[in-house]
Amino acid sequence: MKTQKLLLGILATGALLTSCQKEETSTPEETQMEKTTQQTKISKEELKQIDNLHFNTEDAEAIDFLLPNGETKKSFLIEGDIVLEQEQLESMSSANVTDKQYRTYNLVSSPRNVNVIGFTGGSEQGLTSKQRTALQRAITNYNSLNIGLNFTLTFGTNYGSYDIVVYQNSNGQAGGVAGFPSGGDPYKYVQIFSGMENYSTATNEHVITHEIGHSVGLRHTDWYSRQSCGQSGESAGSDGAVHIPGTPTEFDSNSIMLACFSSSESGNFGYYDEVALEYLY
Repeated sequence: MKTQKLLLGILATGALLTSCQKEETSTPEETQMEKTTQQTKISKEELKQIDNLHFNTEDAEAIDFLLPNGETKKSFLIEGDIVLEQEQLESMSSANVTDKQYRTYNLVSSPRNVNVIGFTGGSEQGLTSKQRTALQRAITNYNSLNIGLNFTLTFGTNYGSYDIVVYQNSNGQAGGVAGFPSGGDPYKYVQIFSGMENYSTATNEHVITHEIGHSVGLRHTDWYSRQSCGQSGESAGSDGAVHIPGTPTEFDSNSIMLACFSSSESGNFGYYDEVALEYLY
């Protein structure tokens, strides 16, 4: 994107940040989650399943995904900030995924109310004051749309009954990570990396809005090229994600769902992000 290019899901180290820099610097929208989560070997069969869904497998890895209570669960990290669980990978692999870009067939049942909690427990996973404000703004972004999903937000520690819990991963990196809906429900766990404290509230809002976008079924707008990361990209193929009518199939520099983000983001949806969500919901 424009300034500091940050990969939104897993910002791996200074090397990745440097390699992503442009004139105004830019970070991966889902930066590469540094190796604070234990990684395990990913099998050829699992890579094939991921490839069949037309995700970029180049940096795919099996990880122990951190939960708000400090426990971990085996998951797959793809495209920097997207998490797929084993069961979800298998169910998505059996689906007929066709057409060109933007979403998966996994969506949230609508109309419905989506209950979101900002986790406040402890210094490790609890959201900072800046992150809490950014989360409030992100929820306002979604509630300003004319869609069948209404988001309610609270803060606390008892997250079990909530649809989405937004919490911090104290890995010192920039970005966040989330997954796709399953069974008509949004993906429950949205991580925001502790390095986001070095960025503005608006940029934090951008990252949280982006990750919640994954939780309700949006893919990276530039999934096929990762142009926002300064890459010409390895194309995901001529099919794979489902194009949303009324949105461009070419690069949209204003989309909040680009794979990489700038340090000077406004935190607001782009025009076609709103078109996409209002079409889906």
